[in-house]
Amino acid sequence: MERPTAWGRGTKATALALITVVVAYPFLLALGTSLADQKELVANGGYVFLPGHPTLSAYRVVLSGGVVTRAVLVSTGITVVGTALSLICTVMLAYALSRPGMLAGKPILMIVLGTFIFSPGIIPTYLVVKQFGMLNSYASLIVPVLVNGFNVIVMRGFFQGIPDELFDAARIDGAGELTVLFRIVLPLSKAVVAVVGLFYAVGYWNSFFSATLYLNDASKWPLQVILRSYVLQGVHMSAGDLGIQAANMPPATSIEMAVLIIAILPILCVYPFVQKYFVKGVLTGAVKA
Repeated sequence: MERPTAWGRGTKATALALITVVVAYPFLLALGTSLADQKELVANGGYVFLPGHPTLSAYRVVLSGGVVTRAVLVSTGITVVGTALSLICTVMLAYALSRPGMLAGKPILMIVLGTFIFSPGIIPTYLVVKQFGMLNSYASLIVPVLVNGFNVIVMRGFFQGIPDELFDAARIDGAGELTVLFRIVLPLSKAVVAVVGLFYAVGYWNSFFSATLYLNDASKWPLQVILRSYVLQGVHMSAGDLGIQAANMPPATSIEMAVLIIAILPILCVYPFVQKYFVKGVLTGAVKA
């Protein structure tokens, strides 16, 4: 391959700089507004990019024990439990489908591939959730999306790329399938497990539509539903919702932006540590599949 010219490098740098500004500006604007006080918000028309006197009052109020704090705990629990269960089921299914000679392996693989073409509708899914008694429970946010067909195919392709000699050597030593999976396959598959785990975690953390369908009790709502209600639908938080006195209420705009930052921050903090696995994990599985 030829070395890129100076004009090519400059064009790429300019494009990346513009993309960075477009992506970072809304986040920094929301962050600055969440740290601003009432006077700065009024003086700048409601939004502040660089507050002169930043304050954490909005975050202290939001995390003081009201509805937002409860929603953060709910979202965290759903994300942790859901991601763990999804990874366990995906790893077990992908490993079984990657091994030759599995009983009914091809029909099961065709069913998994069929989910790419035929996805269940809202009404059938709702009826299934209702039939199994999962309405108004956290299980309704996890069980219907427990296994993703794309993630199974990617992980299956990665497992198929592991040399067969390792499996043969393990079986000669008397290792069973579970021993092979946990002692040989998973230690060699950290990249794809990290990528698939991040896919599941982002999906559980950002999900709000399922909660609006299946959860009738507002006290069980995850953070994204609260964010949608108070930020997108324009419903203002009251002092009672936040568990504080009206005299200590920060500006409504600062509170909304603080909730927005709290919703973004966990994934933003996790992504840099998993990003290095993306190319290796996804491409290896996809090419092999």
